[in-house]
Amino acid sequence: MAKILKKSALCTGIWEFIVEAPSIASKARAGQFLIIRLHEKGERIPLTLADWDEGEGTITLVVQAVGKSTREMTERFGEGDEIRDVVGPLGTPSEIERYGTVVCVGGGVGIAPIYPIARALKSVGNRIVTIAGARRKDLLFWLDKLEGVSDELIVTTDDGSFGRKGVVTEPLKELLQAGGVDRIWAIGPAVMMKFCSLVAREFGVPIVVSLNPIMIDGTGMCGVCRVEVAGETKFACVDGPEFDGAQVNWDLLLARLAMYRDLEERALKAYLGTMEERV
Repeated sequence: MAKILKKSALCTGIWEFIVEAPSIASKARAGQFLIIRLHEKGERIPLTLADWDEGEGTITLVVQAVGKSTREMTERFGEGDEIRDVVGPLGTPSEIERYGTVVCVGGGVGIAPIYPIARALKSVGNRIVTIAGARRKDLLFWLDKLEGVSDELIVTTDDGSFGRKGVVTEPLKELLQAGGVDRIWAIGPAVMMKFCSLVAREFGVPIVVSLNPIMIDGTGMCGVCRVEVAGETKFACVDGPEFDGAQVNWDLLLARLAMYRDLEERALKAYLGTMEERV
């Protein structure tokens, strides 16, 4: 059991949870994730570690209310409540080295996991240019945190309601055309990471992406999170979640992400029906 110490709304549909988990906080590293189960009958869902405080013994989770479990967590769990299972830290940490100039791209809720990576890369002497993007202004968050660990922060919105109008690949391409970029990290929706990877490959700059396939146990036993990288099958939970974006079979990943969409919609509909009955 892990107690929720603080819950706050970051922006439309996205919430921050500070959770008591000293054993995880003491071992957490940038790029890793957790598997949580809200209650005994809940499903197991992966959440990237957005932040942690070893001294306080806490971890920070950023959750977007999309499916049944994330809606349930953001709507029914609050300060003082306990999450049934929190397992982690899982996955291989980011390879934090001094590369030179690193562009960190965070799209949507991917802004949260890109933050500790940018912070870690900055701490070893890299120059950090961060691109944060969202569909519109009310879906942006943590810009102050990103600014604090970046030498330059570029913000985009699809509709132009904040920052520059457009998608994250546009300033990324401009930076690569100008030269001097040594490495890229990109985290966000799969389609966003796909197009960031295509741009990076065009200019021959290495890009690291964090994959988010369907996942169950998080320890490499079930095989559900398999992805194809450089023509080989990898398990995102133990071989990743970070991979060379230029080597990922994006079409296969996108197809696998859509495999259970009907079941996910049915589960959400059933949950919403239960909530209406309670009201």
